[in-house]
Amino acid sequence: MERQQLISFAKEARERAYVPYSQFKVGSALLGSNGTVYMGCNVENAAYGPTNCAERTALFSAIADGAQPRSFKAIAVIGDTSQPITPCGVCRQVLIELCAPNMPVYMANINGDITETTVAELLPGAFTSNDLNGG
Repeated sequence: MERQQLISFAKEARERAYVPYSQFKVGSALLGSNGTVYMGCNVENAAYGPTNCAERTALFSAIADGAQPRSFKAIAVIGDTSQPITPCGVCRQVLIELCAPNMPVYMANINGDITETTVAELLPGAFTSNDLNGG
């Protein structure tokens, strides 16, 4: 699947966002190893703490569906921002835990701007489960 197709899935997921407080919709699409696309959107909550970002929604959905950690091929995220949107710090930590360090991350905005990076580049020096197990 090409980058633009995955971004299109993320754009579709963005429209499903539940954002009654911020009105800031974000969508994400995660490509599984077997070609399955797991879509995620941000879901807000009045207590704010239970709010979940689009990237984590997609990742958690994939894991709940039986996908193996670090088996994913790419993730895309899109928002209505002036520059391509980037994952928050919490999402970066979850990405480094569940995805291969060299997995592509496509960041986009609804104007068509796209930036590409990798999971490792998003969170240099990350703490992971390997650190708990002696590396």
